[in-house]
Amino acid sequence: MTLPFRDVEGNLAAAGTAYTSVTWPGLRVTIHERHVKASVPSPVPALSSAIVGGGMTELDRVFNIYVDKHYRCDDPLRDIERLLAEWQEPRDLCSGLLTAVKLQHTSIQEWDGSDFGLLCCTTAGVSNAARAGSDRLVFDACGNEAEENSIRDAVYVPGTINIMLWVFGRMTPGAMVNAVQTAVEAKAAALADCGVRDADNGLSATGTTTDAIVLAVRQDQEDKPLIQYAGTATVMGAAIGRLVYDTVKESLEAGQWVRRQEGEPR
Repeated sequence: MTLPFRDVEGNLAAAGTAYTSVTWPGLRVTIHERHVKASVPSPVPALSSAIVGGGMTELDRVFNIYVDKHYRCDDPLRDIERLLAEWQEPRDLCSGLLTAVKLQHTSIQEWDGSDFGLLCCTTAGVSNAARAGSDRLVFDACGNEAEENSIRDAVYVPGTINIMLWVFGRMTPGAMVNAVQTAVEAKAAALADCGVRDADNGLSATGTTTDAIVLAVRQDQEDKPLIQYAGTATVMGAAIGRLVYDTVKESLEAGQWVRRQEGEPR
């Protein structure tokens, strides 16, 4: 299993342990007591759904921050910014994600080709698994209660699938969006094959209620072709699908392995 931050007994590796990319020179993913940090030497274009640093942006760091199963804060933006200040990390040029998945379950896989390189870093938890398109309790676009007060806690049920994709190559903006679409399809396929169900209706889950993704692209490699498509029938789409599928499944299986060792139900 490609779990660089877990020792042989399944515990979190020592703080500062680093995974160095073989496809993107200078890209490092390091483990810390409370977060996983992926960083590159200089800012690159990115597309992100992160709480901090979301949208079309530039970044040189992505933080995947652990919160425990009792986390119920109504202001995750404030919490991430407070932690970044505590770690003496600049607020600009970064994205910040939250996860209730233990950091030793982080899965990293890479793909290297002549036109681009790809690193995928994923944490996957499914306590709040959900099926897109099915009826469920919902919130408005600002995160406020849409119906009853009793459904507020549903937003903060521990879980979340967080995916980082780092592309050492060049892509059009349309291809970047296409890549995110392909990644989401691969995530849904992994959940289906793992038998993950929406707790509300028992149907196959397509994700969780709080999933996030960050796609960062080097873009300055003039010797690389400009990729215009990233669907499942393209080389890039196939690579993204394979890595996302494998890392989601690997991270989920790692969590199940730990729970089996602790005698807890899956």
